[in-house]
Amino acid sequence: MASGTALIYDEEMTTHKLLWSDPICDIEVPERLSSSYEQLKSYHLVERCVHVPAREGSEEEILLVHSLEHLEVAKSTQTMNEEELKRVSENYDAFFFHPSTYRCARLAVGATLQLVDAVMSGAVRNGMALVRPPGHHSQRNAANGFCLFNNVAIAAEYAKLKYGLQRILIVDWDVHHGQGTQYIFEEDPSVLYFSWHRYEHQEFWPSLKESDFDAVGLGKGKGFNINLPWNKVGMGNSDYLAAFFHVLLPMAFEFDPELVIVSSGYDSGIGDPEGQMNATPEVFAHLTHFLMQLANGKLCVILEGGYHLKSLGESVCMTVKTLLGDPIPQITGEMAPCLSAVESIQNVRAAHKPYWKWLAYEGSFSLFKQMLLINGFIQKLKVIKINTKRFLESHMKNILFPVPPIKTAATGSEDSEHFLLEHVQLVKEMDKIEIKSLVSVFYADLLKEDKTLPSLGSMLAILDKILKKEVCNGIAASPTAALSAAVALRHSVRFGFQRVLCVFVGDMQIIPNVEDGKMLIINICEKEQPGKTSCKHYISLNWKEDAEGNDFFSAVLGFILPVAYSYQPNLTVIAVGPNRSLGISGISLLVSLLQGLAESRIFAVIEDTEISLMQSVAKALVGASTPSFGIYVPPTQEKVNKIKALRDQFQQEWKMLQCSGKL
Repeated sequence: MASGTALIYDEEMTTHKLLWSDPICDIEVPERLSSSYEQLKSYHLVERCVHVPAREGSEEEILLVHSLEHLEVAKSTQTMNEEELKRVSENYDAFFFHPSTYRCARLAVGATLQLVDAVMSGAVRNGMALVRPPGHHSQRNAANGFCLFNNVAIAAEYAKLKYGLQRILIVDWDVHHGQGTQYIFEEDPSVLYFSWHRYEHQEFWPSLKESDFDAVGLGKGKGFNINLPWNKVGMGNSDYLAAFFHVLLPMAFEFDPELVIVSSGYDSGIGDPEGQMNATPEVFAHLTHFLMQLANGKLCVILEGGYHLKSLGESVCMTVKTLLGDPIPQITGEMAPCLSAVESIQNVRAAHKPYWKWLAYEGSFSLFKQMLLINGFIQKLKVIKINTKRFLESHMKNILFPVPPIKTAATGSEDSEHFLLEHVQLVKEMDKIEIKSLVSVFYADLLKEDKTLPSLGSMLAILDKILKKEVCNGIAASPTAALSAAVALRHSVRFGFQRVLCVFVGDMQIIPNVEDGKMLIINICEKEQPGKTSCKHYISLNWKEDAEGNDFFSAVLGFILPVAYSYQPNLTVIAVGPNRSLGISGISLLVSLLQGLAESRIFAVIEDTEISLMQSVAKALVGASTPSFGIYVPPTQEKVNKIKALRDQFQQEWKMLQCSGKL
């Protein structure tokens, strides 16, 4: 299995610069690249990455996407004087040429292709290319919006040609619409293109009708072009996460890409003069983490925009830290998307309902296109004027934390050799006298038989390491998962954790008291537990996984993740008990996606008869490989109705649910 993260940077790409005064282009400065690289060095991330050299993209590679005429014009600028360069630049919308531009643009293309080769060959698992000039606005025959050659589009065509790929996902989280990429692939069903962008009802550049939600692709490409327009500024972390939960991720899992490429513009981050959005750098860690679960982890991140140097640098670092497998920082801000974001998301879902199986049973959608105007909601969200540099210096200190020296812990029980990987650290079990004393004082009401003491000792030894932040996550086998989960929850709260999420798969015979809100339990079982009805902090999700494949995506993305992110736990416990209604792929999916929460503090307790499940969960925790989530199966009408009923019941308490179904 591939491991390692590639980083591609070549200082020569900083030589492309504006030679005259132009108020539109003067924000695209060489320091965008150099300061991002310096920020990576300051976090000691550069030395942790695999250095891959840039190269020039060949003319043949550029011609995979662009016309010969466009290539020749770009080539001719190398020997021009300033006056001639200015004259040629004026032929394009928001672009400038420098004598080194052509060479830099070829390096940007080549660096992108070097990353694709490194990832596809298995030399690395994933990586990031810091490139300039950016690419996503450039079209077959024209430079546009600071972009000369479309780096990401060329990379997609190159990967199809060289590696025979049939499904490539391009995620464009730049704040501008990548219309160049859309035009290139809008008739191509082998490339799923997703872009969110500041739009403001076509008022914001590039001000195109085809940037709206109803541009879904053409011909065979219908349904493979996803535009999510932001009609207000000030969008924040919860709006971006909601877009992933309720639009992008369900489509991406159904599409099942063989490679994911990100047009990674950070002008969608806080403080950027172009975007005027409120999203803080750690959101890009979460978005990256989600995308790492696709395509067996094959992920190439390519720099696009980003014009506030501090915001850009911190966001680049958050992305690279996540690619390297570091724990994910806690997301900040209120977990509730704004009305304008909900409306945009609903419109996209309505427009794409004819093309996607996961939307087939969602019922009718109301298009909200004119709702903002009719109801007088056209006023913008407030963008708070702050000193972004000073704010981010303080913010990053608050959210960053020392990475625990050990990633995954287990105890050296007799069964452990069946599932332990080389990256799993064995911890010493708790002494029998110590465990008996601890249990008799605090958990005597839960313990009925002394024979369960040894397994509780193993479990508490690992849990204590997680709670003390000595390890990131852990896994324990237990003869009684329900008892172990109940003790783990109470132990964590007693330790001082105020919000503990427990996802229990199977029959949960012991259900702790959740009235104080310090625990949130989601019980995934075939039938409702007798005498226990769902409430805000105990939710029963009755689900039996399809025997033909994995239909659990819709429950995880449409319900469990939004609820979990609304709750913002300090610790996540995943327990698998008797009569589990999920297969190994569904449980692996849960473990992988929930690592985005609680600074990646996650504790898994598995019934000790489940050796193959232990192996799969251990792999997911270690991050050694992205587990196979099985064949995608769309959920039945009955299951869709279950999820909708739960969303309707809980969307006022857990507001990240508010992007699905009726408000």
